[in-house]
Amino acid sequence: MTAQNFPPAVFQSFEEKSDKKTVAPRLAALRGAMAKAGVDGFLVPRADAHRGESVPASDARLAYITGFTGSAGLAVVGPRKAALFVDSRYTLQAPAQTDTRKVAVVQTDRGGMNEAVTTVIPKGGKLAYDPWLHTPGEVREMTTLLADHATLVPGPNLVDAIWSDRPAPPVSTIEFLGHNRAGRTAADKIGEIQKSIAADHADATVLTLPESICWLLNMRGRDVPNTPFVLGFAIVPRKGLPTLYLDPAKITDELKAALAGVAKVAARKAFAIALSRLGKSGRTVLVDPASAPEAVVAALKEGGASLVERRDPVLLPKSRKNAAELSGMREAHVLDGVAMAKFLAWFDDTAPKGGLTEIGIVTALEAFRREEETCVDASFDTISGAGPNGAIVHYRVTDKTDRTLNPGEIMLVDSGAQYLSGTTDITRTLSTTKPNDEERDRYTRVLKGMIAISMARFPKGTTGAQIDILARQFLWQAGVTYNHGTGHGVGAYLGVHEGPVGISSRYSTPFEVGNIISNEPGYYKTGAYGIRIENLITVVESAEFPGYMEFDTLTLAPIDKRLIRKSLLTEAERAWLDAYHHRVWKEIGPLVKGKVKDWLKDATADL
Repeated sequence: MTAQNFPPAVFQSFEEKSDKKTVAPRLAALRGAMAKAGVDGFLVPRADAHRGESVPASDARLAYITGFTGSAGLAVVGPRKAALFVDSRYTLQAPAQTDTRKVAVVQTDRGGMNEAVTTVIPKGGKLAYDPWLHTPGEVREMTTLLADHATLVPGPNLVDAIWSDRPAPPVSTIEFLGHNRAGRTAADKIGEIQKSIAADHADATVLTLPESICWLLNMRGRDVPNTPFVLGFAIVPRKGLPTLYLDPAKITDELKAALAGVAKVAARKAFAIALSRLGKSGRTVLVDPASAPEAVVAALKEGGASLVERRDPVLLPKSRKNAAELSGMREAHVLDGVAMAKFLAWFDDTAPKGGLTEIGIVTALEAFRREEETCVDASFDTISGAGPNGAIVHYRVTDKTDRTLNPGEIMLVDSGAQYLSGTTDITRTLSTTKPNDEERDRYTRVLKGMIAISMARFPKGTTGAQIDILARQFLWQAGVTYNHGTGHGVGAYLGVHEGPVGISSRYSTPFEVGNIISNEPGYYKTGAYGIRIENLITVVESAEFPGYMEFDTLTLAPIDKRLIRKSLLTEAERAWLDAYHHRVWKEIGPLVKGKVKDWLKDATADL
């Protein structure tokens, strides 16, 4: 079986979405708009007003101006210079996509900029920004960073002013989850949030995150790639029905009927008016300064509202998956486990012969997943990194970068799917022939870290920042590490990345039963290879020790044993791996047949 036997991928496109040749003329056009507006610079963030990891084509402003298509970044365009600020995940991708003769790529902390901005904006200048695309927290940080050098000024979006062929905003079909999938009614969830609003002595809260709104109303859509979001805003009062603000094209009789008695529906343009009314009526409004646009906060303040700054009250209850959501996620991982078994068996048969390409590998994996009719999308663009491309943490293969996997190279495949029952995210690093000593050493240290997290037992109140070291310790012993988080929260048929829990130094929210998190340490040798092993895990009560919690693994797919240096594993680690593989065989084995079943039996045999 070869790659060309598979139908074309539909969840992922391989076209090069950026063109360096467009950067110079678009910068020139933006500078013309800046001069006309009387400002000395303009901020171009990756985010839209909803702060989503996936943004609709109509909001891909950073890609339009710079050519950079990563999921996080910020450009600052001045009269003569421009800078693109990216974190460590994109230090290879960003220079490859933008015109570095016109745009300086600067590494910084995730989502922000640093003092290099003062080399772009003249002293005493005005740096303009769209208040719908930046949060109050970001504005405060940028104001502090600029200090006496320049002044931040809100205004209209100057990128939109020059974007003559800007795509229309998305309008997709909206569906509502039944109780068997949501586990709780929307009215029940709204009641919980209203109690939270009252506890914070507020009269209402404003929701701007689509995952919060979709979870609260048991609603899903297709407004952005990979994630079943409906883009809109909502205001939830302490008493009474919430109001959902949407593009008028989405407001149908069916939608109104589905939300009858649960929420009101209004056109998106009425949102700003409603914010002003809250202020004029003297209301106290809860807003999340880390996610609400500055424009929302400004409208409330200008109207006279009192503000309570708190985290979005939906995030924490949403992260605590209920029994129905957990059941759905387990079902999704069984379905994904079947697809992965088919894919891995095919890969093992095909890769040693040579000729496989990164795109061919993505296409094959998608085809196996699409055999299951409830698989409706990928949960993100598959990272298919052959050899040195595996060292690019967020690598996205295109027709231009597509590389042939040579026998003897390591292959890294990080992928996931959206099933109607749940969301998956899995990484496997695969051997094509005999690995060298260094590759086996690094792979085993990554595996030891993944197992350490999987086996962790911890008291209630523990955070991801506290246990992150468990995954890194074995790499640190060899003088190496990885520059990304060990784990992120995962939604239940929602976003593959969600807060507020995760495993890294930046996660200070304690774990709770029902949280679902990725467990994905890695190692990357630039120009050579990348290694990452990832399972999804969920937090459960410890059956043995009251007051303690543990992780239960959701992902069901073999871990490549050929890359393991057995002498580095302890007996406990070997026992964990054997037990995990026994479970994979028990749950997935009966669902596959023929050569796949034979392959799976061998792949899950004791180490």
